[in-house]
Amino acid sequence: MVTCYAASREGVLVVRDAETSTEGGADTEPFRGPSAEHTLDGHRVECLDAASDAPERVFCGTFDAGLFRSVDAGQTWERVGSDVLPKSVTSVTVSPHDPDVVYAGTEPSGVYRTRDGGDTWTELSGLTDLPSAPQWSFPPRPDTHHVRWIEVDPADPEHLYVAVEAGALIQTHDGGETWEERAPSTRRDTHTMAIHPDEPDRVRVAAGDGYAESDDGGGTWQFPQDGLKHRYCWSVAIDPGEPGRVLLSAAAGARRAHTPESAASYLYRREDAEAERGSTRWDRLDDVGVPTGTGVLRATLAPGVADGELFALTDRGLYRTQDGGDSFTRVDVAWPEAFRETTTRGLAVVTSEA
Repeated sequence: MVTCYAASREGVLVVRDAETSTEGGADTEPFRGPSAEHTLDGHRVECLDAASDAPERVFCGTFDAGLFRSVDAGQTWERVGSDVLPKSVTSVTVSPHDPDVVYAGTEPSGVYRTRDGGDTWTELSGLTDLPSAPQWSFPPRPDTHHVRWIEVDPADPEHLYVAVEAGALIQTHDGGETWEERAPSTRRDTHTMAIHPDEPDRVRVAAGDGYAESDDGGGTWQFPQDGLKHRYCWSVAIDPGEPGRVLLSAAAGARRAHTPESAASYLYRREDAEAERGSTRWDRLDDVGVPTGTGVLRATLAPGVADGELFALTDRGLYRTQDGGDSFTRVDVAWPEAFRETTTRGLAVVTSEA
């Protein structure tokens, strides 16, 4: 069974049996179809993550009440780390090497780690001692900044990428004992990152100042923008079955991405295999089943669990592709009215026994 934990500013929607559709089901069995439950409302949700190695445990960060954990697939929640974590948790990442190891990023910028599934937390100090730290600033609140994204190298559990919004994409190769200053060529406004486990040195970045990628573990960066007409990039995801197929959500600017009254966002795809034929162009995915364009807030993307499977979460609904983005279908669940015209904040796709 595939479960999607879909986070909006207004809570978490737990979508179970997300891989089923009205056309599915065996002739000998009654069709069940997907179901959804709206949980953890009443807080300003900022981030979310979960892993298939512990599919019923999910973490959700809020801006006003710290970090919450559920151990029963979102049915109930408890606050964790309140003795250590600030009340503004802006990113959370479950390690792909061990589901008991989880990282939380905060405002003001800090990185914290648990090794026991969220029971106890420790700060990885020294982040703001870097020389560039005085230049970090989040434009809507210029007197502060926060950790927007934490990515763990799928080949090295001690290698972390940490995106500070706004100002730096920095790394540690020793689990946070020491931090490396941002490389001169990195983006300054990284929102999300993606790394395919089959290509751990190739890093994909969606940033407010454009798309970027590295093929040497973040040492140097390239900026393939051909065809990408909208350069305020928000979410990036990689096809589980094709490391060179990348999906990206983007808009012309922050207001177009996040503000309902002026929203206009788009979905793009790029195929590394096209480079062999002399093209590395981004193609805009219009009319593929996901709402895009005027009136649509930026999508949050996530890989599924099967080759060609990816999900796109918008304020209009949850959408699934099984063919790498050629076509999407809407996951057939009732959509909370509270999720309309509010930005999505996270999407985690896990698989478990039915």
